[in-house]
Parts: sequence; C-alpha cells; structure tokens
Amino acid sequence: MPVVAPILAVERLRIAREGKVILRRLDWRVEPGQHWVMLGPNGAGKSSLLAALTGYFAPTAGKMGVLGETFGRSDWRELRRRIGLAGPAVAAMIQPAEPALHVVAGGVDGLINLWRAPRPAVLRVARGLLRRLGVGALARRPWGHLSQGERQRVLIARALAAKPALLILDEPCAGLDPAARADFLALVQALPRVAPGIALVLVTHHVEEIGAIFTHGLLLRRGVAQAAGPLRQVLTSPALSQLFGRKVRLRGRSGRWTLALA
Repeated sequence: MPVVAPILAVERLRIAREGKVILRRLDWRVEPGQHWVMLGPNGAGKSSLLAALTGYFAPTAGKMGVLGETFGRSDWRELRRRIGLAGPAVAAMIQPAEPALHVVAGGVDGLINLWRAPRPAVLRVARGLLRRLGVGALARRPWGHLSQGERQRVLIARALAAKPALLILDEPCAGLDPAARADFLALVQALPRVAPGIALVLVTHHVEEIGAIFTHGLLLRRGVAQAAGPLRQVLTSPALSQLFGRKVRLRGRSGRWTLALA
C-alpha cells in the first residue's frame, strides 16, 4: 500500500524576530481526513505561525511541507496555493470598491484588487463558489457594502478558488452577532461537503466555536505547543486552565463545547 503524504508537516519550526523568539521547536502534522482547531491566548504565536505557513515570511529554522513538497525546496508560489487562508490579514488588503466576484476570482491566482477583468473561465469558478457558499446574489456587491458575515463567506470562497489542500479559518467569528455566528458555524460544519477532501484548521480563542467535524487540537502558549493530538485528549479542563492561565471548567455535549471560570 502506498504511503500517503501528510497534508501539512511542520518539523522543529522556530520563528524569531528582532531577537525575540516567537515560536520554538514546533512539530505538527495534519493528516488526510483530519480537521484541526488551533487554540491559544493573545501572544501565543498563532499569527506568526499562519504567516509562515502561508509564505508571508520565512521561519528562522525548521521545515514546513505540504503534500510531500517542502518550502525552500519547491516553488513557494505553488505551495502557497495549496494552503487557503480566510482571515483578517487578507480582508485588510481588499479595497472597498472591489466586487465580491472579483475578490473570489483573485483567489485563483492568489491576487487581490484586480486591475483588469478576470478571464471568463475564472469568473465561472468564482460564481460557482459564491453560489455554493450561499452568497451568489452578492457577486456584484462591493466589498465595502458587505456585512461581516457576508465577508467571511466571500473570503472562504476566495480561499477555495485555488483548490487548496488545507483551509485555514483565522478567527472567522470575530465581529459577528450571535445569529450571524450561528449561521456561519453551520457553514463551517458543511465545508467538507462543499470542498470534499479538504483539511480545515480553525484558529480561535473560543471553544464554543468548535463544531463536531473537528477531530484534533493544537494548543499554543508563549510560542510553545502545549499539546497536540486528538481533540478529546487535548481539550480538557486542566489543559485549558494551563493554556489561559486561569482555572476553567470545560463541558462538551453533542459535539459542542462550553467554557466557564471555575
């Protein structure tokens, strides 16, 4: 039986900036069929890890690979296409006048704020993704006129346009009201059907956002992986108390989680 390469392989990754170590000796593997949650307080190193994974800056040491191809040895532009990112780092670069359809179309080639009309074939892909994510009617609406929940769906459509192996959702519920958050989390649950075979990574501070589809967890604290593995082994009251520096009580029921101060 042939060996299946991991979707993501991170080995002894170290990130330092201006003499400060942000992430140290991280080992992490995302295998086919897994969906991960990345949890950690502010300053844990989550944003720096995402920036390294998506090719926005190089780590100080260690290795990263996608589907058996290693950053630094393979074409980094192609590797970046295999990791889709939907989050504030992308949203902040989009001009308010950019139509939603063009936002998604830019994802095919990893572009933002298109300066010319996309190719017809690219527009067909973009329209199809907007429809699949329930926002097909917003194709012509400018980015600046979209609600926060609509923007998150458009960002996911954009991330999926390049057909990535891994989709990272970076704090996607930030700024959503309770109704919009519930609708969005229902969409996240459906993403494996929208994009079969894709692996998901949800980056969040809130266990309430972790749905039943998630299988594994990575806990980051002060640049160190406190724990990584199957979700029910990693997500415990003692582990989260250590993670957040406060004694907390975790409860899980029917694939949903709640956290309260103990």
